[in-house]
Amino acid sequence: MRIAKVSQNKNLPFGKIFNKGETKKARGASVEIGVIGYVFVIIAVARVFAEIFERLGYPGFLGEISTGLLLGSFLVSMPRGELNLLAELGIFFLMMYAGLELTPEEVHLGGKKSLPLYILTYALMTFITLPFTDYTLSHENLIVGSILSVASAPIVLRLSRFFGGDFLHVALSYAVISEIGALVTLYLLVNFEVYHLTYFGLFIELLKDGLFLGVLLGVNYFLNVKHKVLIIRALRNLKSDEAVFGLVMILSTSIALASEMIGLHFSIGAFIVGLLLHSDLMGTKQYKRVHTIISGITYGIFAPIFFAWRGINFETEFSVEVVYFFVLVYIIRVLLTMGFTWNREIRKTIVRASGVASFGVLGLLVGELGYEYEVLSQHLYALASLASILGMFVSTTIGRLFSAKNS
Repeated sequence: MRIAKVSQNKNLPFGKIFNKGETKKARGASVEIGVIGYVFVIIAVARVFAEIFERLGYPGFLGEISTGLLLGSFLVSMPRGELNLLAELGIFFLMMYAGLELTPEEVHLGGKKSLPLYILTYALMTFITLPFTDYTLSHENLIVGSILSVASAPIVLRLSRFFGGDFLHVALSYAVISEIGALVTLYLLVNFEVYHLTYFGLFIELLKDGLFLGVLLGVNYFLNVKHKVLIIRALRNLKSDEAVFGLVMILSTSIALASEMIGLHFSIGAFIVGLLLHSDLMGTKQYKRVHTIISGITYGIFAPIFFAWRGINFETEFSVEVVYFFVLVYIIRVLLTMGFTWNREIRKTIVRASGVASFGVLGLLVGELGYEYEVLSQHLYALASLASILGMFVSTTIGRLFSAKNS
């Protein structure tokens, strides 16, 4: 069952800190400029902040998120429909780029260690949210548990220089599993709670999702074994990079559309396409052509908009309870990951654990969608949002400090 889009007439507060029971209102001065003007302002300021953060030793995407936190206080009359579309293109290209950084074999090997870690992390994160629902397991616990278990693939890629390249495949595999798990959990529970999906319907949805992913991976295996040489020759005959990129975009958008139509998030389809377009199938030269183009488009245009948009949409509440909750969640995630990734060098183990416990921007996206579909309360949405933001900053700081000491 496909999830219907939320009505655009539903206005939600963005980029502000609220207190319990507070009436949500937009704040700030109105700035009347065209869509392209808002795009210019967001990209320009985001790139400036990204450069500042890079010079301070932090990944640029944290500067881009901070840009959104700042601009959300001023640009209150933004054309949200158009900018949200650009942000969705951002997650589309980020997920495709993350897929390009891996091969199915690397996901399979890394998943042997990361899948058990994710299952245990998800179970513990769900359990510690029970006090917020009167110790009754509900769909809110499952959604927040999935958000608190995320390690975003684009985030891990940007943090890889801090967290060690030898552990990158395991961390990316965990990120892939956690992101897909969070999106699938959200979409299934929205169908179940909002559209009253039966248990049998839920089983059919899971079956469809499994068949969809299985068919794609099966086709990839068949092409890689039987027609790899033919594909490489065909791509070599294309005279321009634009032609190669055009074919990749046709394939990726069609798979993303199919993913959306069967009830998955379109970004899952984009990631699968990136995963399938590995150098063994395309050839090293063609792979480098595609990788270079997608990297430029992603981090030059759409990623700054996506990260800034998450900052603009950020909404939370500050209280002692919220801070304690984050500290508890973070300590549990780091200690649990350290147990799974133990190394004789304690510093390296801590850096690896902080990398996997980096939460992620996708957690903010899942929280926003859950709040819009009204399957997530304001309080739990605030807890999950703050944990995601603080987790990224804390993990980056830990990784930076320990990596500097090791070097």
